[in-house]
Amino acid sequence: MYFIGYDVGSSSIKASLLEAQTGKIVAFATSPKKELEIITLKTGWAEQKPLVWWDNVKKATAEILQTSKVNPADIKAIGISYQMHGLVLIDKNKQLLRDAIIWCDSRAVPVGAEAAEKIGHKKCLETLLNLPGNFTAARLKWVKDNEPEVYKKIYKVLLPGEYVAMKMTDRAVTTPSGLSEHIIWDYKKHGIAEIMLEYFGFDRSFYPEVLPSFSVQGELTSQAAAELGLKAGTKITYRAGDQPNNALSLNVLNPGEIAATAGTSGVVYGVTEKGAYDAKSRVNSFVHVNYSEKMPRYGVLLCVSGTGILNSWLRRNVAGNADYNQMNTLAAQAPIGCDGLAILPFGNGAERTLENKDIGAQISGLRFNTHTRQHLLRAGQEGIVFALNFGLKIMHDMGVKVSKVRAGDANMFLSPLFCEAFSCVTETVVELYNTDGSAGAARGAGIGLGFYKDFSQAFEGLKSTRKIEPDRKLVPQYKTAYEHWLGVLNRALS
Repeated sequence: MYFIGYDVGSSSIKASLLEAQTGKIVAFATSPKKELEIITLKTGWAEQKPLVWWDNVKKATAEILQTSKVNPADIKAIGISYQMHGLVLIDKNKQLLRDAIIWCDSRAVPVGAEAAEKIGHKKCLETLLNLPGNFTAARLKWVKDNEPEVYKKIYKVLLPGEYVAMKMTDRAVTTPSGLSEHIIWDYKKHGIAEIMLEYFGFDRSFYPEVLPSFSVQGELTSQAAAELGLKAGTKITYRAGDQPNNALSLNVLNPGEIAATAGTSGVVYGVTEKGAYDAKSRVNSFVHVNYSEKMPRYGVLLCVSGTGILNSWLRRNVAGNADYNQMNTLAAQAPIGCDGLAILPFGNGAERTLENKDIGAQISGLRFNTHTRQHLLRAGQEGIVFALNFGLKIMHDMGVKVSKVRAGDANMFLSPLFCEAFSCVTETVVELYNTDGSAGAARGAGIGLGFYKDFSQAFEGLKSTRKIEPDRKLVPQYKTAYEHWLGVLNRALS
């Protein structure tokens, strides 16, 4: 028996095939081989075509089947992870009304800010655990105000993973975790937030039936099965946004456990049993995948939008012909603190930790007779770590304690320098695992199907690959470099 998991990201679609009995990934695929296009019609905008996601889901599935030689009839369940906060609009015929507005789009920042002022910050935070900000509900209001012809045709409002699931099942459903991504979940009443529907004037029918993250959310139609090469009737039994799912993939499910990722964006995600919020909504609280009204679980999320995308920019524009491994080697040749050179990695839209300000990426202290590309490459990695640490300080003030962090052995965590800097400046132990979002979605599918008796059984096949502990000799140097970086940030914000 096998489970297949998909991770529908903004860079690519990944797929993993999990052998149920052993908990081992037996096949993996990613499509396309280059990054997906992000459409930027205006500065600060970011859109993608949902049918491109679907096309690459099909291609990744074909590769999985070809390399594994598994009989599709032996794949018993499907799990889906997806980029959070995207807005997908469909009409009554389940046809797309426009391109998706994705997570790094900044156009709705003023919409969310106005909503917070008029509803009241205190009421928003007590009801939603967040300010409306630049989230999905604010994006829908932007469409209502600016594209009325599109708005009046809306049948359902979906998140990216809900759209892909609908393509598979011809059924639109959502989850409490999904609704919390919209910032339209009432944490007191454990249901859709009426204050948001009333303020924005949204129709309640826009939002589909609500099911648990781990549950049967539909079955593959004959048409979808034919397109995917899978068996009709295969159940979709799990779905979650990429960051709650990343936490699941690392077996981070209970209070005090912390997950991190450093792909296109960088995220630290801490689980708590209490509905906590930051008064400025600089970090955000969402319903976690194992949430229930009787046993509430929330994920407190800090996000730095400019993470791997900064490293990618440095590769294209600074590193010459170097690949990422060579970049890491070059970066390690520069000293901690980069001789005063500092990079603010905020060049991928509005940043939540900066109260949704969009200050752009900035290079500070560059001296032509001192600094080399080695300094620039290191300053990029340090700047990302320092930006994450800045957010961790906010989480700490909310009562989220961090002593050990679990992360996938991938993306920026492949860099020894990045791992060292992260461990030293945060003074945490970092445990790395050979897993990713698609593997987590596959395990989630097995949990949702009921194959695993509990969460611990689902993660028996997950083993740590590396552990990084703070180097006490280097901690003071990193702390000094962070304080210098923080001064640069404060001047940029003033």
